[in-house]
Amino acid sequence: MLASFTPASKFVPATLDAARWENLAPLYAELIKRELRSKADVEAFLLDRSELDAAASEAGSQLEINMTCATNDVAIKSAYMAFVDDVEPKLKEVSFELDRKLVQCPFLAELDQSRYAVLVRDLRSAVELFRPENIALETELTKLNTEYQELSGKMTVTFQGQERTLQQMGKFQEELDRSVREDAWRLTAARRFTDREAMDEIFDKMMVLRQSVAVNAGFKDYRDYAFKARRRFDYTAADCDNFASGVEMSVVPTLRRLHAERSRAMGLAKVRPWDLSVDVKGRQPLRPFENSGELLSRTSRLFHRMDVSLGRMFDSMQTAGGCFDLDSRTGKAPGGYQSMLHRQRKPFIFMNAVGVQRDVDTMVHEAGHAFHSLLCRDENLLAYRAEIPLEFCEVASMSMELTSYPYLNEFYSAEDAVRARRVHMESLATILPWIATIDQFQHWLYTNPGHSRADRSQAWRSIHTRFGGDLDWSGLEEYRESLWHRQLHLFSSPFYYIEYGIAQLGALQLYGRYKRDAGVAIRDYKAALSLGGSKPLPELFKAAGLRFDFSAPTIAQSWGEVERELESTPA
Repeated sequence: MLASFTPASKFVPATLDAARWENLAPLYAELIKRELRSKADVEAFLLDRSELDAAASEAGSQLEINMTCATNDVAIKSAYMAFVDDVEPKLKEVSFELDRKLVQCPFLAELDQSRYAVLVRDLRSAVELFRPENIALETELTKLNTEYQELSGKMTVTFQGQERTLQQMGKFQEELDRSVREDAWRLTAARRFTDREAMDEIFDKMMVLRQSVAVNAGFKDYRDYAFKARRRFDYTAADCDNFASGVEMSVVPTLRRLHAERSRAMGLAKVRPWDLSVDVKGRQPLRPFENSGELLSRTSRLFHRMDVSLGRMFDSMQTAGGCFDLDSRTGKAPGGYQSMLHRQRKPFIFMNAVGVQRDVDTMVHEAGHAFHSLLCRDENLLAYRAEIPLEFCEVASMSMELTSYPYLNEFYSAEDAVRARRVHMESLATILPWIATIDQFQHWLYTNPGHSRADRSQAWRSIHTRFGGDLDWSGLEEYRESLWHRQLHLFSSPFYYIEYGIAQLGALQLYGRYKRDAGVAIRDYKAALSLGGSKPLPELFKAAGLRFDFSAPTIAQSWGEVERELESTPA
């Protein structure tokens, strides 16, 4: 079982109900009034603040978890929205006051820079960005995102006499009967399209609010603001364009070749959207598990074989209880995530599992995030546990997808394990162009404030065509134009997507190291994860034995490795 954690600070009462501002306010007031007369005072202050912030963070995270697990529960939604309305705005105000107090403290410069340099850099950036008038705008954005999640959670269809979530409909795309696949795809797309107007309306409001946030902070557009807010100190918008060009040159041709090969194998002039997941040799769909209990037990065995300590960490989440919500159901928000409850220092994994290979990928992916959280669990500064660069967080998760390859026979026969490996490798040819698509779309969106929906649709078509595969979309043009509605990051986490591309290149490097020396690769992986966010992004990559580089030549080199794997692994 996950051991209960004893914090270094005793400042926060163990029984504190941190979901209520009246309980938090006196403790934050004490911190604001506290005099800092020495370096030791500053260090003690940082520990006390970290523990209080962790309590507040956990309260908000638990309420959000409850809401995403049951978007249709009025009481749960009300409790979450009360926190959003009453607590989060005050937390932002008091956080700025505390950040400013630290930045203005003369003893801050006396702190050990090898320990505190990243924290100090981030504090100064936060103070520069803060505008009190943005607090209300950010609250409205959170409410709009909740509307999006509620709308998505309600989406169901009746198929083959049974009501199903759209996530549950995904497994029908693997059925051998093409008419079943087409019916399932069209029904799902039509259901999404029913709410197209509502989705666009939510997004229009978000665009206006985000532009106002940027202008208030002194930026010409939200892209420039987001790069600083996301602490992208190590790369620029031009680097993102170079990534997109590299994907276009090296990966998109593979994607189109794979689609053409699929068309020939299936005897089609061109594949349609419902032809992408079925086995081209007419074999039955891969079905790795029957229920979430099987998913957990088989994943546990996989990790124990990969590395005993990873297996034990995964098992500790099961015995602790309350660390998983895995099954898809009506009223549950879409997608998957890992969230750390920072006061207990306990991870939680959310999924919409329906019994397909993609669920195995999601489980080992989110487990990688959980390992990250657990390996830096002993870090006493919340900033270094909670604000790890996302570009490296995704290395932690994506690496597990690749290093699980030798152990897929925990879910399949030897033959089907090879099939599953091939399916995942082919998915890399889909996901990297999709990452480039979403990232380039966001660059267009936020550097063209005030655009119309027609302008947005035209930009989406152009970008989707640039990075898309060799598919026949005839008669489906309206559905294609709203494909981006499915990408929840566009609504909930603007500009959070290029991180997946940067991390995928890092994960491919780690997989190469793993094939050469599995023990050393996993050792360095765990050592780098244990650093949390205490080092700059390039140093985190270096600690794992990786290069922080996502230029076109690096993409070409990494993709060459994938091409060789595809050649040596039968379809």
